[in-house]
Amino acid sequence: MGKVTGIGGLFFRSKDHVALGKWYEKYFGIKTVGSGEVWKTEAGTTVFAPFKADTKYFSEPQQFMVNFRVNGLDEFLETLKADGIKIDEHREEMSMGKFAWVYDPDGNKIELWEPTPENEWRDDA
Repeated sequence: MGKVTGIGGLFFRSKDHVALGKWYEKYFGIKTVGSGEVWKTEAGTTVFAPFKADTKYFSEPQQFMVNFRVNGLDEFLETLKADGIKIDEHREEMSMGKFAWVYDPDGNKIELWEPTPENEWRDDA
């Protein structure tokens, strides 16, 4: 029987898809289809969580929010801040890890998550 083994892609609209693709590659290391390469991720936890239509967790009219797992969240935020990336001042730290939020050039809110060691599942662990 067939089964889903992971997320194979993320597709969304942009006012300037070429510039936005270059932004994600520069700051997050994500290769876009236009680069001729594919982004290879490290194995780890992926959360899939539909939210209520009236959620305040991310703003309207944004229909989705990407959560990226990161190592060295504080250092990563300092790098983004130095380049003038819009960063939400709100931070959260809970049993599953540390969270912060930034915005891409289109205004999409992006969640950054540094999992605690016990919440970072890996195939190679």
